[in-house]
Amino acid sequence: MKKTLLTIVSILTYQFLFCQDFQSEFQKYSMENDTINQLKVLKEWEKSNPKDAELFTSYFNYFVQKAKNSFISISTEQPNGESFVLKDSLNNNVGYFGEQTQYNIEEIEKGFKKIDEGIKLYPNRLDMRFGKIYVLGLLEDWEKFTTEIINTIAYSSKNQNKWTWTNNENHNDGKEFMLSSIQNYQVQLYNTGQDELLVNMRNIANEILKYYPNHIESLSNLSITYLLTGEYDKGINALLKAEKINPKDFIVLSNIAQGYKLKGDKTKAIEYYEKTIKYGDEQAIQYATQQINELKK
Repeated sequence: MKKTLLTIVSILTYQFLFCQDFQSEFQKYSMENDTINQLKVLKEWEKSNPKDAELFTSYFNYFVQKAKNSFISISTEQPNGESFVLKDSLNNNVGYFGEQTQYNIEEIEKGFKKIDEGIKLYPNRLDMRFGKIYVLGLLEDWEKFTTEIINTIAYSSKNQNKWTWTNNENHNDGKEFMLSSIQNYQVQLYNTGQDELLVNMRNIANEILKYYPNHIESLSNLSITYLLTGEYDKGINALLKAEKINPKDFIVLSNIAQGYKLKGDKTKAIEYYEKTIKYGDEQAIQYATQQINELKK
């Protein structure tokens, strides 16, 4: 029995090391931007171990990089990222000179197909899910971006946030890491400046609160989606729930004050700005004091 067990362990160890070699080799060719040898390694890897988790992430990275097409352009609108301003003889801005990126959707879809296969086999692999969400953000496909985030939140209740990462390593503080990453995605949606995406933010916040009702950041996000659309009572109510969870959270207190100010309730606004002064940092105190002075005029 002991001999049989040692044989099995040896085989598993050999397979793991062999897959690690494929992974290292693929990464080497990726650094060299050698797509021909990348694909060659992937094909050999697939024959050797078709269900290796890292094979799916490597395929995904391969197709995404292959889909990427960067080029220099001159435009009248400022592109994302770094750019140079072009000026005329009167020093007026007449255009922008910078790098732009486009993606071949056909290649991207091949990447999504591979990562979806990986997620199906390894549903706890948070890096696979976040990788797909990241690329959907690059494509500005906000509906699918939102759907994938919501799917991840829902699955977190099934696996109790027992997430894994590269090489199937367990991820410490899975719940906190997942929620903080999704908060960054919420900021990404907000920073688009597109009012129609406030609904996406609201749907994500509500999904989180379904499973994590004490998540203050999501209550704050929910309030923002209402305050920006003039639904002040709904926005304030979400923040009041957050206040009950942490009465000393001066960011929440300041937002409640702002909500009441927008609603036209000066008395309540001053009350919450005074609470902000009691618990806030120097910057919050300065801002709250300024607001109180303006409200008392």
